[in-house]
Amino acid sequence: MLRIDDLDTPRNVKGASDAILRCLERFGLQWDQTEDYQSRHLQAYQQILAELQQQQWLYACRCSRKLLNNLTIYPGNCREAGYPDSAETALRLKTQDVPIEFKDALQGWVRQNLALEHGDFVVRRRDQIIAYQFAVVIDDYRQRINHVVRGADLLDSTPKQLYLQQLLHYPQPHYLHLPLIVDSQGCKLSKQTLAAPVDATQPTETLFLLLKLLQQNPPAELQQAYIQDQLIWAVENWQPQALKTIAIIQQPPMN
Repeated sequence: MLRIDDLDTPRNVKGASDAILRCLERFGLQWDQTEDYQSRHLQAYQQILAELQQQQWLYACRCSRKLLNNLTIYPGNCREAGYPDSAETALRLKTQDVPIEFKDALQGWVRQNLALEHGDFVVRRRDQIIAYQFAVVIDDYRQRINHVVRGADLLDSTPKQLYLQQLLHYPQPHYLHLPLIVDSQGCKLSKQTLAAPVDATQPTETLFLLLKLLQQNPPAELQQAYIQDQLIWAVENWQPQALKTIAIIQQPPMN
């Protein structure tokens, strides 16, 4: 299945979704069903928000980003204020003073107390956009996702998602958080750091390089193989335990 996370409309770039689909095709990555867009499920998100509001798990928050800029834990300013939900407020989820714990397939045991380490967190932003933390939980349940493999930069988000899963009585997927590829300054490769997009003009060379970076030890002859043969080899010889020896991956120098 292929899901396009397009809820953050101010950051959406025209044509980006089509570019993603064409890039995946260049790398031989195919999907079995029609691609799914988060923006088509707004009614479902709103319905579940309404249910949590009725159960008094949510409250309206007027705190600005500027006010909270230097805080790592939300202090609960609006929790008991009783503000009405409006176009000027965010919605926060009440957290409880209980530990959230799970075993990541690569990172091992992760344990957080959301109330003490993060505080109540936003599930709908002040601009009325559904927060990633909330939407992804609904989407994973809706699509019956049972394994989540993603970057280690999202490891800190997982306890919030587990907390939501528990509140909504959803099953918990298995998680594996991969090490990140970083630049020479130690920053994750991303649009924010002006990293170049993946080179889709040379998919076989790029995939072979990634297999080496992930310490999968691909044989030299695989570098000249067809993309589908590379993918078949990668699936058949995937060794996630090899990733345990690295925390981050340094981007190789460009030729």
